[in-house]
This record gives sequence, structure tokens and C-alpha cells, in this order.
Amino acid sequence: MPAAAPETAASRYPPKPGEPPVVFDDVSIRFDRNEVLRNVSFKVNAGETRLLLGPAGSGKSVLMKLANGLIRPDSGRIFIFGYEITAMSEDELFELRASVGMVFQEGALFDSMNIRDNVGYQLMERHISDDEVDRRVEESLKFVELDKTMEKFPSELSGGMRRRVAIARAIIAKPSLLLYDSPTGGLDPITSTNIIALVMKQRDVYHTSSILITHRLQDAFMLATHYFDRDKNMMVTLPSGEADRDTSFMLLHEGRLVFDGTTHELVHSDDPFLKEYLA
Repeated sequence: MPAAAPETAASRYPPKPGEPPVVFDDVSIRFDRNEVLRNVSFKVNAGETRLLLGPAGSGKSVLMKLANGLIRPDSGRIFIFGYEITAMSEDELFELRASVGMVFQEGALFDSMNIRDNVGYQLMERHISDDEVDRRVEESLKFVELDKTMEKFPSELSGGMRRRVAIARAIIAKPSLLLYDSPTGGLDPITSTNIIALVMKQRDVYHTSSILITHRLQDAFMLATHYFDRDKNMMVTLPSGEADRDTSFMLLHEGRLVFDGTTHELVHSDDPFLKEYLA
């Protein structure tokens, strides 16, 4: 039986029923004379995980910032949960972000705050009671297997542990959309695998819609070819030749979306650039 959907974060802009969590419609943006994204269109369906690949400088992180309303495109429209964020004020975007969790590159924790306050920061900003913040911080940290670290500071944790704290912070409000910007960047292979296992756990336990940027093909294909077994509390490999049906790929190259499709379509593509990139 599928897990119950998580409680949606309180917001003036709850997800509209039947609307895709993310839609990019012919989006372009440039910085000075450099066109970073050109006519990018795609969508993320409910419960779907989109893996965003591409060479360095192809526009992946810019796309993620656009999806969270941190920057605005020069042209095109972006919809989150059915709301056109390219037409929203900053105050409106702040409310909408209550339903979006973001894991930034390198974790982006506050060094001067302990782990409890880092994870519970957005709840504290919304004046949630201390007891409720404590309860939900402990719940989120338990999900990432760090519930004994509440009073520690980021400097006392390893790089992998800090990244897990960043995930706990992103999921504390039970978001309907998660944005992961290179969650395994700079980590060793074993620690990266542990982080991917947490991403997979969130995907398969709560079926949260997400976009994940990664520079590591092995991380992307691990997500595509494994599932999280709740009874065993571990990743399990899908049968040979099978891939997770709710996980698919996008690939950016020189600001353009050059691939948007399934795992099978990606690995069997005859496109010369895709074959070279995967090699």
C-alpha cells in the first residue's frame, strides 16, 4: 500500500488539484551578453523525480533558481503548482515557497546556529511554537538519521552530515516539491551514496515531486535503477533492464534542453552528443 501523502505546508497558495508541480514554458534568461537558458520547456508531474544533467556551465543551477523564484527569466513563463511565479510579487513568492523545499549546493547552513535552529529556521520565521518546532525538527532529523545532533553546530559535523541536515531542513515543512541543487557535490563516493539513499527514501516513502541536479552520472542512474525498501530500510536494485517509472532525465547543453525522456530512451539514444556525454 502506498504511503500516505505528507501534510502540505500551510500556504496562501496550496497546490492546485490536477496541476503539474512545475511547468517551464519557453523560458530564456541571459546575463550581460551570455544567454544562459534558451527556450527551455518541460514539466514535472505529481510524484515525479526529474534528474537534471549537463556539462558545467550549461545552466542547471540557474534553472533551479528560476524554479524557486529566486531570479526571474527574461522571457517565458514558469508555473509552480499552477501559479505563474513569473507574475508574482516577492511577498507572494515567500508564501508559495512554504510548499517548496530546497537543498542548496554545499548545504548552505548557518554556522552561528545549532542544528535545531538550522533545521527549524523556516518554522521559527513563521512563529511556530517552540514545542512544535522541537517536535518537527526531531522528526526531520530522525528521517535523515541524525536525531542526536540537535544541539551541535555545523562545524562539528562532517560534510556528509551537513548535507543530511540540509535535507532535513528542506523537508521539515512537508513540501509538495523538492529542489536538490547538486546534493552530492564535493562528497566522496560512499557519502554520496548515503545522500542518494535519502533522496530515494523521500521519493519512495512520500512520493514528493522533485528536480535533482547532479554532476555524477552514477548518482543519477542509481536513483533510476533502485528503489527504497521500507521494510529493509535500504536501497534495492530493480530487476535487470527495469527503471523507476516516476524517475526521468533532462539534459542541458549550452543553455538548451537537448534531452527530456526516460532512462531507456537516454541510454539507447543515437544522438552523438548524448552518447559522448554518457561515455
